[in-house]
Order: sequence, then structure tokens, then C-alpha cells
Amino acid sequence: MSDTTKAQAATKLAAFTNKIGYPDKWRDYSTLTIKPGPFLNNQLAVREYERHRELARIGQPVDRTERGMTPPTVNAYYNPSMNEIVFPAGIMQPPFFDPKADDAVNYGGMGAVIGHEMTHGFDDQGAQFDAQGNLRNWWSASDLEKFKRGTGLVASQFDSYTVLDSVHVNGRLTLGENLADLGGLSISYAALEKALAVKGRPNTPQFAAAFGCKPGDAMVRPDSVRPVIW
Repeated sequence: MSDTTKAQAATKLAAFTNKIGYPDKWRDYSTLTIKPGPFLNNQLAVREYERHRELARIGQPVDRTERGMTPPTVNAYYNPSMNEIVFPAGIMQPPFFDPKADDAVNYGGMGAVIGHEMTHGFDDQGAQFDAQGNLRNWWSASDLEKFKRGTGLVASQFDSYTVLDSVHVNGRLTLGENLADLGGLSISYAALEKALAVKGRPNTPQFAAAFGCKPGDAMVRPDSVRPVIW
């Protein structure tokens, strides 16, 4: 990115609305009555309640506090028209997040999910929306061309994958999710590296063996200073 486009991207990132866990204001269900009896009757009552709720919104300002998922939902999303990332409480538990787990586990789980949704703001579709959620091109012509060239490589990579027999992945159709996965891993790894720079790094022999660390590498401590308790 050129400095001009990068500044626009930074502005958009700073404008992200983060909706974590559950809403500050709960929806009012006082006009909805659920009664013992046939399930269909309660289904119809819920639909009627929702119909009135939607009709009442006509002509009103956009409710930017609204969420598209309920708190117990195990999922997350980015909404380009609202420029928001949403992480319901349901996903912030094992295996995605555990406050007692090692940093690498949490960054590899929830960290990758957070990075994934952040990247959606800059994937092939999200990149078409500005910081206010307007469908507007904020890229310079040359930067946009470079972006399309780079995303084209990702699409071509996935085009080559075979699902079954001669059925190939449609790289263009899956591009948004593929870019988000790639960006999510890159972001979570960078965040982990930043955290480890402050907290320090493990240097166990098992880590060195698993990741092919050799004597002299930054992650390998000499035997004379490597603590072995048990």
C-alpha cells in the first residue's frame, strides 16, 4: 500500500466497532407472550412479535448497537456496512479461549478468530467499504491493482485444490474466507510474538524438538542455563 491508501486503511481499522460478549441494552420482549400448548402457536407469536418490531423501525435511525447473533452463539462476524466485528460470549470458551491455557493456545484459537474477522474488513469484499460502512473506493488505482493481483494468487492456489475426483475448489467463490484465514493467522502470530517479547519465551527441549530449533537459535538455551526441575 502507498502511504495514502495505508492511512485510509488505518482510519478504517481505528473506526471498527468491537461488540464483545453481550449487548449493553437487552431487547424488550414484554409484548411477546409464550404459552403452554402447541409449539406452532408460539412460533406464530414470535413471528408476529418480530414483524411488529421490524415495522416499527421504518423511518427510524439505524440502530448501531444491534447485533446479528445472540450471546450464546458459538460464532463471530464482521459486518462491512456497519464496520463492526462481533464476538458473542458463546465463542469465548474452550476450545477457542481459556484464561488458564498457554498463550500459544489462545492466540492460535481465539486470536486467529479475531484476526480472521478483522481481515474481513479488508478482504475482496470488505475492502470495498470505507470506515463509515459506505460502499466507496478508498484505494488508489495502483494499490487496488496490486491488491487484486495478490488476491488473484490466493484464488489460483485454491482453484488447484481438488475436493473430490475432478471437482475443484472455486477460488473466487471462497476468496473472502481464504483471505480472512490467511490474515487471521498472520495477525494472531504477530500478536503472540508481541506478547512473548514482553512475557518471555519457553525454552523447553520438547519445543526445540517439535519446531526443529538448532543450537545457536534464539529459542535454544545452552544446557548449562536450561532449568530442568523434574
